[in-house]
Amino acid sequence: MQQTTRDLRRHNRAALLSHLYRHGPGSRLELMQASGLSSASVSNVVSDLISDGLVAEAGSENSDGGRPRTLLQVRPDVGHVVGVDVGETHLQAGLFDFTLATIASVTFPIADTRLVPERVAELAATAIEAVVAKAGPHGPVLGIGVGVPGAVKPDGLVHAPTLGWSGVPFPSMLATGIAESLGGAPLYVDNCARTLGQAEMWRGAGRGAERAVIALLGVGIGAAFATDSRSGMTSTTSEWGHTIIQAGGAACRCGSRGCLEAYVGAEAILADYRSLAGAQPFVAVGTEAMLAELVGRAAAPGSAGPGAAATALTTASDYLGIGISNLINLLAPDRVVLSGWAGETLGPAILPQVRAAVDRYALSYMSGQTVIELGQLGQEAVALGAATLPIVELLAAGGRLPA
Repeated sequence: MQQTTRDLRRHNRAALLSHLYRHGPGSRLELMQASGLSSASVSNVVSDLISDGLVAEAGSENSDGGRPRTLLQVRPDVGHVVGVDVGETHLQAGLFDFTLATIASVTFPIADTRLVPERVAELAATAIEAVVAKAGPHGPVLGIGVGVPGAVKPDGLVHAPTLGWSGVPFPSMLATGIAESLGGAPLYVDNCARTLGQAEMWRGAGRGAERAVIALLGVGIGAAFATDSRSGMTSTTSEWGHTIIQAGGAACRCGSRGCLEAYVGAEAILADYRSLAGAQPFVAVGTEAMLAELVGRAAAPGSAGPGAAATALTTASDYLGIGISNLINLLAPDRVVLSGWAGETLGPAILPQVRAAVDRYALSYMSGQTVIELGQLGQEAVALGAATLPIVELLAAGGRLPA
């Protein structure tokens, strides 16, 4: 199909707006260099973006001779987006401005739903309404993104074996629940590891990487492989948590044995600790709180040696190192980011051991090119990632906002 002038203009708007969004304030000259467009084309598109309230001037920078260059930046007050993290331990919703700064967030325990899809959809709708109400007066909600721990097919059906979901029409369930309060805002649902990968690449530890693996560590284990090039960023997910690292090993929730998740998932780490001599009952209640308590015990004076808590974390670090080594040998990323709520809890305690394990198991000429880091987005990382879903659509449309 032949490209029309309108299509070309929309493409140019999308290219320039996306560059400013992802790379921060820039001059018209930088936009010309990044896009390959002429000075006249850049000026025309920028004028339109400013007129539409999407972009604003943001001071100036010195140039090599001549007048200072005016900087341009995306306006955060264009509108708001909602991101929802449907996890296995909690459900979190966040309200963010157009540049993904947090306005408000709410978190609800999810255990009471027993992960029944209809009840999870009701809880998600409640969380969306609650976070919007908590924020008070604000601009329009431009879209809602939801991250789920499973595959979302083009037909809108969700397959999440760890939740016991097979072909669940979760998007339509949720759309029905929010129709009255936020019926005008478009809804997007996708895999939480992929959306988290997008968020870390845009706003977190993945920034500047050309090929990155973003590992989502929680009760389950997931990973997104993100690539960044001049043509844009792509992010794909894999069932990394269900790759076999020990034949005939520990039973996994997926029905197989020896999966990475069966050794590195939060509940698996806690179960391993309980099986060790010297393990003590937990004071805390709930998977997240117990994992934090375990990390605290491992760091307590006198536990750095053969203590059960330290042993459990060492074992988990070793298996996680094996899983990361497999990714490095297969994909050759320049960066691996450990993210998710369990990644934030465990990361500072186990990162040195994980790096040492990767040095043992990965091919040295490949691991030497890979940096392993902790995520930077905190507990709301997956909700923030989900909020990128409507942003992606808006950027692709050149910022043309829905009526």
